[in-house]
Amino acid sequence: MNLRRDYRNRASLFDSIEEGGILAPSYSSHEIDEYDNDRAIDGLQDRVNILKRLTGEIHEEVEIHNRALDRMGHDMDASRGVLSGTVDRFKMVFERKSSRRMATFVASFLVLFLLIYYLTR
Repeated sequence: MNLRRDYRNRASLFDSIEEGGILAPSYSSHEIDEYDNDRAIDGLQDRVNILKRLTGEIHEEVEIHNRALDRMGHDMDASRGVLSGTVDRFKMVFERKSSRRMATFVASFLVLFLLIYYLTR
């Protein structure tokens, strides 16, 4: 029995000692929980700040792409107007018989030019 008491006394003596023989401060579980909560809050706050910065950069990127798409839409509308005018002119050319011959001549010349270009290349 004496041996058991001696073992318990030794164990109780060394319970509060950490590595290096330094006594650990005795904190209550509430203080430890508060400290852990504060560390977790700081970690979350850092993550939130990172996410805010990332979403700000994403927002700027989206704004840039939206402006580019708007410009592209306006350019497409302008080119659609030009192409519709060109198609109308071709329709007028093909409606006339003498103009049909001229259009056929221009088209054949264009095909011949492209053929020669690809052969010499």
